[in-house]
Amino acid sequence: MKYILLIALILLVLCQTVMAYDHPAPTELLKSKLDTMFSILQKKDLPQQIKNRQVVEIITPLFDFELMTKLSLGRKHWSGLPNEKKKRLAQLFIKRLRASYINKLTLYTDERIFYDAPVQVKKKIHVQTYLAAKGKKISMLYKFYKSGNGWKIYDLEIQDVSIVKSYRAQFNRILREGTIDDLMTKMEVSANP
Repeated sequence: MKYILLIALILLVLCQTVMAYDHPAPTELLKSKLDTMFSILQKKDLPQQIKNRQVVEIITPLFDFELMTKLSLGRKHWSGLPNEKKKRLAQLFIKRLRASYINKLTLYTDERIFYDAPVQVKKKIHVQTYLAAKGKKISMLYKFYKSGNGWKIYDLEIQDVSIVKSYRAQFNRILREGTIDDLMTKMEVSANP
């Protein structure tokens, strides 16, 4: 019996070690989604509105928008909110990010994306990418964590600027002088230009 328990313990430790260094999973997931997205954007015969919708459907499952909302708002403001306000804030945050993302899709021409090797940071994986076109190189760092539903992005840094930190600064400015309701009103306006 001790022998079986020892083998089970060794297998458990080995499985956790393999899972902890499961670097290709987030990179391959990201590469697959971005390749699909770029192939849609390259279709000349597809109207922009349809491209936008298809890209949003492809990219949305990669992100944990509720966690991004929580991190952007900060523990101080998030923890005391009732669940209905948390849900509403997350919905507005998603709308705002999608609107911003779709706005940038119209700028796409024929960029190529390059990937560095993933880096493990504690239990998270960071995937550094570079978007290159016409002599310019834009760095994008995707930050993944392992959720119950697989790898999810909880933050994205573009040219070393974190989306979560940028929104936290904006939200804190609004909340210094106003309320959560004021913040939601401003988010509603910016999500519906």
